[in-house]
Amino acid sequence: MPAFLETRAGQQLLAVIAGAVTVWGLLYAFRLNVMATFRLFSSDRVDALFLGFFIAGFASFLYSLLRIFDLRQEMQRQQENGRRALWTATHDHLTRLPNRYAFERFETLPASGNGGATEHPPMATVFSVDLDGFKKVNDLLGHQGGDLLLQEVAKRLSAFGAEDCVFRFGGDEFIVVARDLLPARDARFAELIVHSLTRPIKIDALRCQVGASVGYARWPEHGAELKDVCHKSDIALYEAKALGANTALLFREEMQSKVSDRAKLEGQLRTAIETDRIRPFYQPLVDLRTGDVCGFEALARWTQDDGTSISPQVFISIAEETGLITPLFQQLLHTACGDAKLWPEHICLSFNLSAVQMEDRMLAMRILEIVEEAGFAPERLEIEITENALIKDPALAAAIIDDLHAAGICVALDDFGTGYSSLSQLARYAFDKIKIDQSFVRSLGQGGVRHGKIVQALLNLSRGLEVKTTVEGIEEHHQLAYFLNEGCDIGQGYLFGKAMPFDQTLPFLEERLAILKKA
Repeated sequence: MPAFLETRAGQQLLAVIAGAVTVWGLLYAFRLNVMATFRLFSSDRVDALFLGFFIAGFASFLYSLLRIFDLRQEMQRQQENGRRALWTATHDHLTRLPNRYAFERFETLPASGNGGATEHPPMATVFSVDLDGFKKVNDLLGHQGGDLLLQEVAKRLSAFGAEDCVFRFGGDEFIVVARDLLPARDARFAELIVHSLTRPIKIDALRCQVGASVGYARWPEHGAELKDVCHKSDIALYEAKALGANTALLFREEMQSKVSDRAKLEGQLRTAIETDRIRPFYQPLVDLRTGDVCGFEALARWTQDDGTSISPQVFISIAEETGLITPLFQQLLHTACGDAKLWPEHICLSFNLSAVQMEDRMLAMRILEIVEEAGFAPERLEIEITENALIKDPALAAAIIDDLHAAGICVALDDFGTGYSSLSQLARYAFDKIKIDQSFVRSLGQGGVRHGKIVQALLNLSRGLEVKTTVEGIEEHHQLAYFLNEGCDIGQGYLFGKAMPFDQTLPFLEERLAILKKA
């Protein structure tokens, strides 16, 4: 009861009772004047009872009115809070666009602006939009600058569709639903989206520019339900991004098959890693001055149960995208270190790092733990890093390289000349070796003097940095002669030997040593 009296309803009840008692007291005090008329027909007791019932009824009526008024206000507040909660649940707070949850509730595809009187059946096109290069802007300007960019992108996309037909799914992913867009015009619509988003965006005093990839699918051609059409537009978007920035693609059925095959391969890859089916093969590295084998590069090889070999370019990229690259790397490195421990001590092991792994601040420690666990000397391990892995986070890359050097591990720059790092960036890293990409080796003799000068410039740069050079992809004797004449340090390629399983490496070393002794 005390708790009720503290509520608004309880306070109103007390006020009404107090008012009724006050009125009763006033009427009782002046009963001679007020009740004169009633005495003609009834006794004093009846008059008093009648007056009491009258006042009590009036008080109850007044109290009911107050409660009804309060309940009405409460219902209005609850309705308003419900509308706000629904808006919050169905809209992105940054861009104020409908979100993924709102998209799931979106059921107005057949609607059109002319009451349904169209010359063609109801149709719609779902466009999946993803920004290219957004992370770079975010890194350059910070999250606040990235938020401003997303808000501007939302405004530009909103110009292409109705207010409730542009959605933000999260990050830099957007959805645009275009009603009654003829198939002959949806390609042009996608191009306009790309053109609009790639125009420079001014953020504070800077002008930023991002790319855009678009995948789109049609309703009802590609699905009876909106979620199915959206899924297929996402598949088309994935294909568009694979082709490069500022690309728009319409969904095709073969894309679905490709995604299904990839999903199946991803499951097989997980099983292969768990069962240790992916093994390191070893390609020899030859000292061009002596002809002796100075090391092996470990290359991942995956052969399925039916004998089918999966290309490393395929399963490595899947491992990077799915987060499987770290367990795969650790497994392969541990196996390779255990194998290399049985080689002569002057033979080193070269092992490749994925660009994705260079985002791991604990990478050097993980490598050293594996080397120590395998009982392999760190001085015999050489880690290869590609140029592209350096530009994501130069400071972190420099720290990882310093940690590897501190552990006694050598570091080589792989695929030199094919990446995007500048000379100033290369100068800041302490590389022990530079590997010239095989594409430059193949160009010798095909492009005339110009290609030869490019190779010479790369070699001169490596000498200027005072690091050794490894040339990969040597397959013909004239290529070997050229790099011998140029003073290269180490050669690698089919001319010296293909990648082989570990059990073939020791016989290969013995055979190579026998050949050198005869020479």
